[in-house]
Amino acid sequence: MNFFYEFSGRFFVLKIKNAFLWEKILKIIIYASVYGSAKKYAEELSRITGIKAKSFKELKSLSDFETIIYIGALYAGGVLGLKKTFQKELNLNGKKIIIATVGLSDPENNENISNIQESLILQLSNDVLNCAKIFYFRGGIDYTKLKVVNKTMMHLLYKKALSLPPEKQNAETKAMIETYNKKVDFVDFDSLKAIVSEVL
Repeated sequence: MNFFYEFSGRFFVLKIKNAFLWEKILKIIIYASVYGSAKKYAEELSRITGIKAKSFKELKSLSDFETIIYIGALYAGGVLGLKKTFQKELNLNGKKIIIATVGLSDPENNENISNIQESLILQLSNDVLNCAKIFYFRGGIDYTKLKVVNKTMMHLLYKKALSLPPEKQNAETKAMIETYNKKVDFVDFDSLKAIVSEVL
């Protein structure tokens, strides 16, 4: 009798552990990073939650996941890899979708948020937008570590930004001018708490 009780207890614990692991398998963190900040957020979120993090370039399908967390860098007027990722076959029924954007400008600036939301509308279907929870994170950049192609692009964008009259410079443009050719890091892992509460 004691043996049976002990065995049942172990079996119960085993079932609980397997259910816990299976729940994590059904969740995925996807990141798209240019300068490294989005990847930092994804890896820290993975460490906290135990959910696997993958680059959007590694992902073939979203169909196996019930919870999809996408952390993407703001790049070239949109969120890197977002459109490509969510164009993959996706049955949204019962799925939880969380999207976090990562950029240099202040995520609490209303103008900045408005600009990001406009870019999301252009990249995502109404179905995805209507069920997604959106978060805005701040990243960083180190010009000494940029590849030549990225340095060249940033230089061109910087020149273009400088040519704009002040009244036409938005929050993102101003942030780029202020941080150009510098090393800045605004990564704040406390921002992840809101997502953690959503997925655990």
